[in-house]
Amino acid sequence: MAATLAALTNQQVRLAARPSGLPKPGDWQLTEEPVAEPGPGGIVVQTLAISLDPAMRGWMNEGKSYIKPVELGAVMRAGGIGRIIASSNPAFAVGDVVSAGTGVQQYLSVPAAELKRAGVFKIDLRLGSVHQWLNVLGMPGMTAYFGLMDIGQPKAGETLLISGAAGAVGQTAGQLARIKGLRAVGIAGGPAKCEFVVKELGFDACIDYKAPAPAGVPRWDPVRAGLKEHCANGIDIYFDNVGGDILDAALARLNRKARVIICGAISQYNNEGGAVAGPKNYLSLLMNRARMEGLVVFDYAERFPQAVMEMAAYLKDARMKSREDVVRGTPADFPATLLKLFRGENFGKLVLEFAPA
Repeated sequence: MAATLAALTNQQVRLAARPSGLPKPGDWQLTEEPVAEPGPGGIVVQTLAISLDPAMRGWMNEGKSYIKPVELGAVMRAGGIGRIIASSNPAFAVGDVVSAGTGVQQYLSVPAAELKRAGVFKIDLRLGSVHQWLNVLGMPGMTAYFGLMDIGQPKAGETLLISGAAGAVGQTAGQLARIKGLRAVGIAGGPAKCEFVVKELGFDACIDYKAPAPAGVPRWDPVRAGLKEHCANGIDIYFDNVGGDILDAALARLNRKARVIICGAISQYNNEGGAVAGPKNYLSLLMNRARMEGLVVFDYAERFPQAVMEMAAYLKDARMKSREDVVRGTPADFPATLLKLFRGENFGKLVLEFAPA
């Protein structure tokens, strides 16, 4: 194996500058280095695929957050799935498939002391494919599960509204809500995504925030019009993935004791200068005795196995579907592929695949 490792070159993407607005080509540096041998108790992982997530934009910013920013010059942070190609650790065999914080690189050498920090754990491909382990069985699925079940505290018959409904977190949260007996209303961009959300995922309705104004209708707001139609009796749970004007529209229709799950704000991540527009309708929380709570999925890491087994059962009996938008390439394709997220071009969970399973 030593000779094989010595022949390998690790291509990596490093953060060269902190972006202002959308990340630009100059914010990245493509580097190559030899693949390091595993030390005592260490492993070497070949990255098969990585997850591209809106949260990555926040990780590039300097300042206090729920997780340390990626340091300048460091390999860009990313969760991924990989196969072990060298091991000096009895807990991991060559050929094992693992989930880990691989970063945007083709190979990851993890010393024994760093295994826990890198989040390395074996996965079972009988429960789902590599792509599904980055979606329903991975961080997006865990986000949807614990956001809805722990923060949303759903009750059968309630109405759940989800922004970014065709995205990785949204599609799982809506399907889980239907399984739990809720009425699920999504918000997505474009007729194709809305049709997918309703016809394929089983949502009760989907609002197209890009819908053009009907003839003769001034000051058209498709979200507010859609909420009036599909959430006529109010919103009990709002799962927010976008922030901005859509968050304000949802707050205006909250029911008494509603729960608002703040998962993300993709509409705000690339604002010039880092300015974030806060909610203008926050007094609706007061009037309706409602609750708004932030969600960081890493807080639930110890309970991931419980959620994985439940969601894997839903995949197996076809009560839940998992759609991924897979781009095949190398780390060099990461900067351009990441921009698909912020342009709304991805359809489902965005995955960059480096090698087949």
